[in-house]
Amino acid sequence: MNQPTCKNNWSIEEIKDIYNSPLLELIYRSATVHREYNDTAEVQVCTLLSVKTGGCPEDCAYCPQAARYHTDINVQSLMQTDEVLEYAKKAKEAGSTRFCMGAAWREVRDNRDFDRVLDMVKVVNALGMEVCCTLGMLTEHQAEKLAGAGLHAYNHNLDTSRQYYQEIITTRTYDNRLQTLENVRKAGITVCCGGIIGLGETHEDRIEMLHVLSTFPRHPESVPINALVRVKGTPLENNPKVDIWDMIRMIATARILMPATMVRLSAGRMEMSLAEQALCFMAGANSIFAGDKLLTTPNPTFDEDNAMFQLLGLKPRVAFKEENNLAEEVIR
Repeated sequence: MNQPTCKNNWSIEEIKDIYNSPLLELIYRSATVHREYNDTAEVQVCTLLSVKTGGCPEDCAYCPQAARYHTDINVQSLMQTDEVLEYAKKAKEAGSTRFCMGAAWREVRDNRDFDRVLDMVKVVNALGMEVCCTLGMLTEHQAEKLAGAGLHAYNHNLDTSRQYYQEIITTRTYDNRLQTLENVRKAGITVCCGGIIGLGETHEDRIEMLHVLSTFPRHPESVPINALVRVKGTPLENNPKVDIWDMIRMIATARILMPATMVRLSAGRMEMSLAEQALCFMAGANSIFAGDKLLTTPNPTFDEDNAMFQLLGLKPRVAFKEENNLAEEVIR
């Protein structure tokens, strides 16, 4: 399929006009773009496992794994490689094609724990799954080592706008995030980068974040849109529930701005009805996390998602689809 070139020079005003357009018109436009660039029946099914839980020195106001907050999270050291492999096998059997491993670190350190993560990447990659990690900040050299181990994607979210960022996190800067993303891209690893709504940000903050993502020299291959999961003991525990229409507006706008990107309906699905999730898919979402946990917060089960897929006529996207398509083009 010959697709039009993606645009990387969106202006703030253009994004505002899209984001603020009448909701039904916005959904119609995003659904049209989605159909032009993607198979709308395909949804990428990902599983996210916390391989090292809690005790993080960061102060992200939404995160139950920050050591400074009093939450119900039990600190757990880095899992053994064979344990992770068993989780990955079960996820694959249940229909996942991407396996994501998260460690509650501020940054990667060159030590035995990182060596073990490299082993985890190798064994999961050998299953034929797309392997993703989210480990905090990375140097260029560390990104290269992950690429050498077979890492397919690296997640490092912007969370919100540059202007609002310091209200949510003070232990690292926005530029730290951007530098890690640059290191990942240089190493040839695909980029997974999105944000969270419901942090107390304004609509302008959401537009600013989408502007940063959609004006990267190359769009992220995956953009997770998360609704805040309010966790007791974190500074944001009393924030209001994210309005579903705000979630749909974010997904639709992201789809129009980054038409070939996987837009992931991520955290917050436990508080959404099936009909609300269906509207998110119609608006352009084509990726989810499956499995009963997202790191440490609840998530719909594989069985629930399978039933939803059957009802909506959706099917899991195969692993490495883009790479396989490119290989077929070269052969022709």
